[in-house]
Amino acid sequence: MTAEHIVENAAQCAADNKKKEKQLEEYRLIEQSIIKKFRKSIWRPFVRALNDYNMIEEGDNIAVCISGGKDSMLLAKCMQEILRHGKMEFGLQFLVMDPGYHPDNRRLIEENARRMNIPIHICDSDIFDIVVDVDQSPCYLCARMRRGYLYSHAKELGCNKIALGHHFDDAIETTLMSVLYGGQYNTMMPKLHSTNFPGMELIRPLYLVKEEAILEWKEYNHLRFLQCACRFTEQIAKEKAMEEGVHTSKRQEIKELIRELKKINPNVDINIFRSAENVNLDACIGYVKDGKRHRFTEEY
Repeated sequence: MTAEHIVENAAQCAADNKKKEKQLEEYRLIEQSIIKKFRKSIWRPFVRALNDYNMIEEGDNIAVCISGGKDSMLLAKCMQEILRHGKMEFGLQFLVMDPGYHPDNRRLIEENARRMNIPIHICDSDIFDIVVDVDQSPCYLCARMRRGYLYSHAKELGCNKIALGHHFDDAIETTLMSVLYGGQYNTMMPKLHSTNFPGMELIRPLYLVKEEAILEWKEYNHLRFLQCACRFTEQIAKEKAMEEGVHTSKRQEIKELIRELKKINPNVDINIFRSAENVNLDACIGYVKDGKRHRFTEEY
């Protein structure tokens, strides 16, 4: 090896080391921002949800399900931090289910995982190909199929729980959607047992974290994540651009409704959330318990 080659190799090694140091510094700064800068708006609500709803137990093995969006990537970092700083021992797996992403979208997920020091497992499927031509409720079918794949792969990894990145806003939007569009009162639960995969449980550790805080955290750290990357919503978005005023989904309509209501009452989001904690069965005409419908006349 010539002296020139030695110098070139040394320069390349130095450049590689500098790049690794920069990446190391960056992911640590991202972690610190959760604990320090966003302690009040993200870290404390995250920890409170874990405690209030008893989401994690000693010896759990939890599959953190990553879609590539801001919510699931933040969840992954929060789970890493609670394992590092918490008192309980439990396992973590970081599971990415590729339902048929465009190569650029998959590449973005992989790059963000490296940048944020999240060791991901990727499993492939053809869910997008299956649901793209479905006329009735394609998003609902896609979500059910993706969750089934996640449960299945999580079980293969020896997990007893899966963690999803749903947040406070998702919960209240679900509540309002059920009332206005479903004629019933349902909410998104912070945790629930799987009916199709015995012994598996679903938890939502960001349940008390508001989306506004997640967006601020993303911007503060100059992070770029996937939006919804499915073909169906991409087509809807194109149609919306062509026809002004068309909403992308019922959930988006609810999101905009809550935004307008908050101009009148800033606490409307908190009140919607609390309504699910303060259901008075003595003032209900009817309700469902364990699949059986009841009416107030039964005990009148």
